[in-house]
Amino acid sequence: MLDFLKKTEVTSIHVNDMDNLIGKVELIDIREPYEYNRGSIRTAKNIPMDKLLGTPDKFMDKEKEYYIICQSGGRSMAAAKALTRAGYRVVNVAGGVGSYVGTKRS
Repeated sequence: MLDFLKKTEVTSIHVNDMDNLIGKVELIDIREPYEYNRGSIRTAKNIPMDKLLGTPDKFMDKEKEYYIICQSGGRSMAAAKALTRAGYRVVNVAGGVGSYVGTKRS
């Protein structure tokens, strides 16, 4: 089967179920800087989606696990699928920053 036709399984967690993980996992916010600057989860590192997907080896190690977040979960799911296919260990953060009820960094 052609690689692009393979179904890619991605692990997901809802943003409001990860409070106990904040500060303990590598969290990457893939929104654009202007979105990130409006507020994000306090330990999230901002790497815009295009930049991350263009050169993932510059930002990620295939031996580590990363949590990928965006505004609502759509971009993070797409990025998580692409990164999983490329051999990275990622978890999609469903719901995104827009659904997060905890305290955001501003």
